[in-house]
Amino acid sequence: MKSIVDPQGALARGLAAIRAEFQVPASFPDQVVATAEQAAGRTPSDHADRTDRPFVTLDPATSTDLDQAFAIERAGSALLLHYAIADIGWFVEDGDPVDAEAWRRGTTLYLPDGKAGLYPPVLSEGAASLLPDGPRPAVIFTIRVAPDGIVHLDGAERAIVRSRAKLGYDAVRPDDLPADLPELAARIAAAEQARGAARVDPPEQEVAADRGGRMELMFRPRLPSEEKNAALSLAANMAVAAALRAKRTGLFRVMAEPDARAVARLRHTARAFDVAWPDGETLDCFERRLSARDPKEAALMMAIRRAGNGTAYAPFRDGERPWHAAMAATYTHATAPLRRLADRYVVRAALAVANGRTVEPLVTDAFERLPKVMARAEALAGRVERAVIDLAEAVMLHGREGQRFAAIVTDVDERGARVQLCDRPVLARIDDKGMTPGEAIDLRLVAADPEARRIAFRRDD
Repeated sequence: MKSIVDPQGALARGLAAIRAEFQVPASFPDQVVATAEQAAGRTPSDHADRTDRPFVTLDPATSTDLDQAFAIERAGSALLLHYAIADIGWFVEDGDPVDAEAWRRGTTLYLPDGKAGLYPPVLSEGAASLLPDGPRPAVIFTIRVAPDGIVHLDGAERAIVRSRAKLGYDAVRPDDLPADLPELAARIAAAEQARGAARVDPPEQEVAADRGGRMELMFRPRLPSEEKNAALSLAANMAVAAALRAKRTGLFRVMAEPDARAVARLRHTARAFDVAWPDGETLDCFERRLSARDPKEAALMMAIRRAGNGTAYAPFRDGERPWHAAMAATYTHATAPLRRLADRYVVRAALAVANGRTVEPLVTDAFERLPKVMARAEALAGRVERAVIDLAEAVMLHGREGQRFAAIVTDVDERGARVQLCDRPVLARIDDKGMTPGEAIDLRLVAADPEARRIAFRRDD
């Protein structure tokens, strides 16, 4: 859960209830921990020495599960991104207790008060994490980025790396980073623009007290360093996806376009936030010009992210084109193996393909099984996220019962009407079917119960 943070602990009691309700694991079984501790002492034996490369990491300052480190160099008109990915696969044996537990979990679960990791901390925040306290095993993807932003996987190898610095988004200085990072990020952004991509990255929401002491949901502006870092993962994932698809293998991240009804809801949401969206402008064009620095546009970005037909994983199929609508490209997940199970197998396939080897049958079989496993894990993460949002909204509105709120009806179905508040990033339901999408109404807050994670409005006539 990265979309809401809670620095003042306003959600603490409710989060404990959410953890209990959704059975969020608080620890790992003893056998899993023992196996992980033994694996953490393994000495890499088939890794090249790349400790001379000036790798650095760039993450939230408090993060310790570091999946990626990077270095950049020029090669004529191209830029070479050396992207080191945590080699968790080196520490996990197929079928061992750590592997079995990872298949049960599927992904790391995030909540504002902490996470439930995919792997035990001795690996994910220790031996396998690309921390700057010593050499670490990694898989290095070498990505060639052309002047027009087109990417190509030049190579992949297991290697020992040493991070020079653990850089934080909020404190990093330009001279801490590779000199060519701004140009590389600009090339990737230009390529996105050229192919019509509409990647939406809304900022985090933070539960914090306003000047009057009331709790509010506020957006934390997305930092330029985050934007540049996101370009690195995008470049690597696209290059790996293309390489795997060319060899008729892989596991891809797919996403359909929002349907007409979802787009209509978003137009009403934009109206609620007083964000101009001309009738003839497509959703793709509209969302590309939204700014996460504007609170209302940030809230709209959040609505867009949640409005699509959902993302899924799909293995390679002859005659099918795996497509991610927001990326406007074939796309995979390979850059966060400490946090997503699927990435570990995509990395293994990329190592094989880049070095002229056949992808192992075990990996090919995993590609068939992973979509269901990842869908189950993401469904749980989605339910937890929705519960946290419900809690945050109830905390924010608690004590405001009886107040009036302007809203826009975004949709009407058999359950009633969905309404978007005009001055807060809150989407609610009211039991009233006699409304028209796009209608402006006034609501009266009837209840805001943090214990039940429930808010209730009625139309105020």
